[in-house]
Amino acid sequence: MRSGELDLVLFRDGEIVFCEVKARRSERYGAAAEAVDRRKQLKIRSLAVQWLQANDLRGRVRFDVATVTGVEVDVIEGAF
Repeated sequence: MRSGELDLVLFRDGEIVFCEVKARRSERYGAAAEAVDRRKQLKIRSLAVQWLQANDLRGRVRFDVATVTGVEVDVIEGAF
């Protein structure tokens, strides 16, 4: 997309899931999920609308955040 990028778009259990992925080597400077602040959330929502329109899709939508810290992976479903 011209105005940004979506990390992952998935179809799961009848929902269209937009998943933002954040990675950190450690939590020394804060948790990876903290990087998905309100401004970033609004940007992802805007990109999701563009993606849905471009692909002529409608349905239930969910926004997740996947964090990778070192070798640990966590997924926050319905993060925002």
